[in-house]
Amino acid sequence: MSTTELLRREWTAFRRPGRLIALAAAALTVVAVGLLVAFGIRSSCDGPCPTTPVAGDGSAVSDTLWFLHRDLGREASITVRMTSMTGTITYPPPNHDQIVPGLVPWAKAGVIVKDGMRQGSQYAALMMTGSHGVRFQYDYKHDVAGSAGGVSERSPRWLRLTRSGDTITGAESGDGKQWHTVATATLDGLPDTAQVGVFATSPGDLTLRRIGLGGTIEEVRFTQAVGVFDNVAVEGGVTGTWDSDSVGQMNHTDWEKYHNASGAVERDGVLTVSGTGDVGPVSEEGARTVENILFGLTVELIIVLIVAARYGARTAHERAARRVIAARAAVVGAATFVTGLVAVGLVLPVGVAILKGNGIPVQPMPALTGARVIVGVAAVLALCAVFLYGLGVWLRRGWAAILIGVSLVVLPYAVTVVPLLPDAVSDWLLRLTPAAGFAVRQTMVEYPQVRAHYVPAAGYFPLPWWAGLALLCTYTVVAVRMALGRKPAARPGVWGRCAGRQFGLSKRAPLTGRRGSAAVMEE
Repeated sequence: MSTTELLRREWTAFRRPGRLIALAAAALTVVAVGLLVAFGIRSSCDGPCPTTPVAGDGSAVSDTLWFLHRDLGREASITVRMTSMTGTITYPPPNHDQIVPGLVPWAKAGVIVKDGMRQGSQYAALMMTGSHGVRFQYDYKHDVAGSAGGVSERSPRWLRLTRSGDTITGAESGDGKQWHTVATATLDGLPDTAQVGVFATSPGDLTLRRIGLGGTIEEVRFTQAVGVFDNVAVEGGVTGTWDSDSVGQMNHTDWEKYHNASGAVERDGVLTVSGTGDVGPVSEEGARTVENILFGLTVELIIVLIVAARYGARTAHERAARRVIAARAAVVGAATFVTGLVAVGLVLPVGVAILKGNGIPVQPMPALTGARVIVGVAAVLALCAVFLYGLGVWLRRGWAAILIGVSLVVLPYAVTVVPLLPDAVSDWLLRLTPAAGFAVRQTMVEYPQVRAHYVPAAGYFPLPWWAGLALLCTYTVVAVRMALGRKPAARPGVWGRCAGRQFGLSKRAPLTGRRGSAAVMEE
């Protein structure tokens, strides 16, 4: 029998009503749960919610800062001396009862060239940070380190940005005489007249609160950064006045209203700029990702694992040949793949459309990334099904295979997508178990210049998607090889029956047509 004919025969045998109904129920569960989640999330803003900034590449970003600015021509520069950087953190742990002075690690103040005042427009900036020294950052995702250390009146920092067409160069100095180039960036399409000036911004203070069995959730508190500048010089720029504006919304918190409003103040040639927010690659608005729509995967995973394990045990009881075992493994994988492809391919675009219709910011996703998530999740479900099928054949007990599958796949996945276990435990579970394959659904990126909670419960997997998929493939190949290498149980033939009588296990002669032969063996 050819391979095609064998696969066709095994598919015909597999598509029993019970199995098809189970797979359909699994797909419907993913779709139903995902749509319920999408319909249940609605905007709670008083009036229209703030628009999430979007960069030129379509990604949702943070772009909130206080900006004292003026026009800048195509061949020009700005130089400042920075003498102080201070800040405020509201109600940090442990008691949350005081407002304290301090800077969060990625508080920023410095000089910036920006393509207008629109949030999400391209920029290049040279800045002091709360804990990471001088940095040159541009277009949200790029970060280059300068010198380490802080800034004070006794140890000021000179900062300079030079524009030549679309090229921006950042340089720093300790005395204003000897300059060191930090980095250069090209901002394609920068208009002839850009905006240049000094700025300040400060992301929220991130702390973690312990819950569950040791899991943690994020808590973010308001902060503010204040930069002090003098010796401000713009050379070769377009003539014009200085304007003081916020990029994004500010001055809505009680601290800003009653203590220190964000803004810029000039006195005797000294500029003091206060600001809050962030300029970086991760949206402050908490834009949701596709992970929020795939909560039903756990239920689908359980259903397909049960179907596959029971089918594998049945194959073992039938003492199928290796070729048949391999064909049935392919059929199980293909049926599960199609089930996952239909479910995820339907719920993702529809769920995202519902979230956007409800006014919820959604992290834009490139087409290739979306295809990788849809096809990847379907492939992971198929591999998990083949893994359980192989265990079912090898163990010859469906319940035993299901128990192992739930322990190695379902539980590690289920307990890590919620903040239940300590972060280190969750990371190791997704490094060592077949559940690592679900890293294919990750769409969020970890950036060193953004302080965030990079854990599975927040959408970050410890392994790259390809490495997690490779680990799952390894588990699956091992299980299938064990299934193919297990010898089928021997049928109790004539020799077995005669051996039983020889050891006194039976006193009756078998009722066969070969009575003489049986009698000889019995003697």
